[in-house]
Amino acid sequence: MKRYLIINADDFGMCSAANEAVFELFKGGYLKSSTLMMPCPKAEEGARFAAENPQYAIGVHLTLTNEWKENWPWGSLTGGKSLENEEGRMWPESDDFEAHCNYKETIAEVNAQIDLALKYGMKPVQIDNHMGSLYGMNGKYLMLPKVFKVCGKRGYPFRMCTKAVKEYCPGEVSFGLYKLFCGISRLLSKIYKVPTPDYLILPDQVKVLNDCKTYEEFRDNFLDFHSRIPEGITETYIHPALDTDEIKKITGSWQRRYWEYLLMKDPKTHEFFKNCDIELISYRELLELKKR
Repeated sequence: MKRYLIINADDFGMCSAANEAVFELFKGGYLKSSTLMMPCPKAEEGARFAAENPQYAIGVHLTLTNEWKENWPWGSLTGGKSLENEEGRMWPESDDFEAHCNYKETIAEVNAQIDLALKYGMKPVQIDNHMGSLYGMNGKYLMLPKVFKVCGKRGYPFRMCTKAVKEYCPGEVSFGLYKLFCGISRLLSKIYKVPTPDYLILPDQVKVLNDCKTYEEFRDNFLDFHSRIPEGITETYIHPALDTDEIKKITGSWQRRYWEYLLMKDPKTHEFFKNCDIELISYRELLELKKR
């Protein structure tokens, strides 16, 4: 089998800097896949863009956390009491969310976020999850099956890994547990008939990218790491944004987000993957490949 890579632009709809970057990358033909954060301040703008441009593969980035708190706050769409803190914001981290949430309110919020995207006229191509809050890694072990069930019922593929590669194992998780998680995901994918990638690279685990001093160093390390993906379908994700005052106010990671925007615009990126015989695809192509 060939090597296929999905580079998804996460956090679309979070702010204007993210939206403008994603708009430009899609229109320029540099980007094939993105997912939209429906509870966020600029979600409607992103959804309207998706509705007006159905040729682009845009999905829903299920959002149950708000890591930027007072810098850029948002709450749930449903107002579920277990989903928000006393200030009406979503919990800042995945473990906070899992410690407080209940299943009923969570799945209601999941459906509400997909329904809002549909209300704005977009037709989501895929579903994924912000910060892995729905993976059930912090005690809510039934969360992942419930999310797979939603995706199966609605007919959406879901971002997940079903094959284990030691290099892609999260640093805080043993490889044995990671293999078990991939096996469970593979089983859920079959039970609920939900297509998924084979492999998932968590960008924060690519340590070589964390201390880069220049854009060129970041680009070259990113490309080198991803040149070694195995046969099959691998997904990785980025968070492209313009280098505006807005994004600098929101997050200290703005520099990397700007570099990720430059990475996708860079002709060397696309030339590199072509020379490596790695095809960049979206979830539309994933669905066709899985049918075969």
